[in-house]
Amino acid sequence: MSKTSYSSKRIVLSSLIGVAVIGGIAAGGLAMASASAPTEPTLENGSARFVAPTGSKAGSLTFTTDVSDDSGVKGLKVMAWPASSKLDPTEAELRNVDSAVCRTTTDDTSRCTYTLRVTKAEAAELAQGTWYVSALATAKDGGTTFVPRAATFGVTL
Repeated sequence: MSKTSYSSKRIVLSSLIGVAVIGGIAAGGLAMASASAPTEPTLENGSARFVAPTGSKAGSLTFTTDVSDDSGVKGLKVMAWPASSKLDPTEAELRNVDSAVCRTTTDDTSRCTYTLRVTKAEAAELAQGTWYVSALATAKDGGTTFVPRAATFGVTL
């Protein structure tokens, strides 16, 4: 084997080892980057209930859901709206509405409950029929999830 041939093979072998090492570092870097990227919060077990006012007692609208995120839950914004209104709330609109009260149940999950008191006068003005609840969950790492129809409920008086 000539010296040139031996040197060429050693350079190719060194180059392949270098590519393998750099490839491993790059793959590891990508894996770490994707592992540290924020995940989006999830909403589960959502339910809404409307109770009409009776006598001198106020009624209520209650929406409850479990919100989870690996960084923890920062908060939940909630808006109820009648299907007949043809309203189609956006994530941006939900940033400026009422907040639910969230209580931590595990390191990454909170049970969030939104309760709205409804007087007889307010109930008389509500559209009867199907209503929706839109929700915007925010995680501690800044991730968000918008659910345009997180729950459905009926209003009957």
